[in-house]
Amino acid sequence: MFAASRRFADSVTVSVSIIAALSGASVLAWLGRAPPALARAAVASAPAPVEVISPLPGTPDANPRTQISFLGAPVSALRDIVVLGSASGRHDGRLLSYSTGTGGSFLPDQPFDPGERVTVSAKLVGYGAPERLGTTFSVSTPVSLSQAPKAQIPAAATNVMHFVSEPDLGPPAVTVTTPDSDPAAGDVFVAPYYGPGQHGPMIVAPNGQLVWFKPLPLHVEAFDFNLQSYLGQPVLTWWQGHLVFGHGQGVDEIYSTNYTPIATLHGGNGLYADLHDFELTPQGTAWITAYAPQRRDLSALGGSRDGILVGCAVQEIDVKTGLVMFEWDAVGHVPIRYSYASAVIGRAYDWFHLNAIEPLSNGTFLISSRNTWAVYLISQQTGRVLWRLGGKRSTFTLGPGLQFAWQHDPQFLANGTLALFNNDDNPPEASQSSALVISLDYATGTATLVSRLTHPGWPILSDSQGDVQPLASGDFFVGWGRIGDASELSPSGQDVFDLHLAAPTNSYRDFRYPWSAQPAWRPSIAAVAAGAQTQISASWNGATDVASWEVLAGPSSSSLSPVGSYPDTGFETSILAPTTGPYVGVEALSETGAVLAASPVIVPTATVSAARAKRRR
Repeated sequence: MFAASRRFADSVTVSVSIIAALSGASVLAWLGRAPPALARAAVASAPAPVEVISPLPGTPDANPRTQISFLGAPVSALRDIVVLGSASGRHDGRLLSYSTGTGGSFLPDQPFDPGERVTVSAKLVGYGAPERLGTTFSVSTPVSLSQAPKAQIPAAATNVMHFVSEPDLGPPAVTVTTPDSDPAAGDVFVAPYYGPGQHGPMIVAPNGQLVWFKPLPLHVEAFDFNLQSYLGQPVLTWWQGHLVFGHGQGVDEIYSTNYTPIATLHGGNGLYADLHDFELTPQGTAWITAYAPQRRDLSALGGSRDGILVGCAVQEIDVKTGLVMFEWDAVGHVPIRYSYASAVIGRAYDWFHLNAIEPLSNGTFLISSRNTWAVYLISQQTGRVLWRLGGKRSTFTLGPGLQFAWQHDPQFLANGTLALFNNDDNPPEASQSSALVISLDYATGTATLVSRLTHPGWPILSDSQGDVQPLASGDFFVGWGRIGDASELSPSGQDVFDLHLAAPTNSYRDFRYPWSAQPAWRPSIAAVAAGAQTQISASWNGATDVASWEVLAGPSSSSLSPVGSYPDTGFETSILAPTTGPYVGVEALSETGAVLAASPVIVPTATVSAARAKRRR
């Protein structure tokens, strides 16, 4: 009741401030009590919403399968949409609404022709005199890049985890070299994708014990495993798919806190969702990266006349409908000559390498381009670069000691400073990678180094990947990317926690969050008869609240009695129970002794494999 009252009080405060800015018919219309004529007058005089049409005007490399996205006004305000290709002629299609009510996408019935120029016109009605809308863009010639073969790293007893009750799980081993002084700060979220054992999203306790692991099929990898919010609820998110020439061709996944799927998000406009970033918004939309390889003459850059330029795009997707609400392309807004990457004859030119997005609440978004060594602030309304930090022609003058190269994961902190992971490698530009905190002075156009955090125990130079996560304690959790290590560093640079995945495991980004979950499936059990006793192994992949295990045994599967309670010792608990069964099972108990879930009932045998019960994950 108190929470509801608080929300009501907040809404009253907002209402009063809005009413103070209105008068007459506008107040009545806003309150919903205006006579029809007054209400119509109020609507007619309301300013038209800003309408953003993408592909944005002047886009040089729209995909032939692009949608025409109208973001701003509801589709009921759009009229007379005409789409003309210079070679393909007029395109009919369907206009579909976004679930947010803020526009819709026109889906042409047929793709556009590569190389042609497309002109779009429409009218916006209902806001006074009709407003003419339009955009013009050019269509690219897409190219498919194939997946590179990946070497398999042999699994061994020391570099892969093994479980009796879950023999189908084999994630890479984890070691902790600097024990965590505050385990309550949370578990570690990683996604091993190269190295020994199986690959997939993985949660690890501060002591290195496994919490949850989802093995993916061979050659399918997971990146950017994170904890986010979707429609007000916490969710697990990650990208999964195939690695192709430094980017991803796959989908973005949203899972509930009991590890069940909620949504699978595909890239739009003929593009795959890319591995580098996947950001959910409170409005139920997602910002994703996408890569667009296209045929291009690279002779001026030292490449082939029939070369391949690896274009990059930012897309905002309506999660419920899968429609593209907005798209921004790098080729149309940043000169290719700003790249530090070398063009290689006979290969694709990855000139930009988009690797991060941060959508901001003021109609802008922040991105990172690894290969131009720069961070960009972009206007969603116009697509224009508002400023660039670093690289060639930086808007800001970099202060003493501030330089970065091949960077990842820039983000604004609560105090307005900017944090990023500075790889400084590939090729090396420094002796160590670092986490940087940067202050931006917009009045003077200067950027000042606030802090540079390197690993204090040993030098780490990471040639790819990596991230920096600010924690509530004021510490920073740093994923060292390709190195396969994660560290928590204090603001002064002290190493307070170190965790390592078995070499040479890679994890693109690493995060740390307090985590509590109860899986949707039942616990696992394996049992082997051991004379007058039974050796039992019990686990529950993903459970965080198991305090103990109750062993049940009896003459039949429907007639079981407790034979003892045993403390939970980690992901898998080994129990030597004083029973000969012949039927046994276990119950997972909470700290209060409440039964959380029960395993299947099995008959112990002399071989573990015959006694285990398989379940879906």
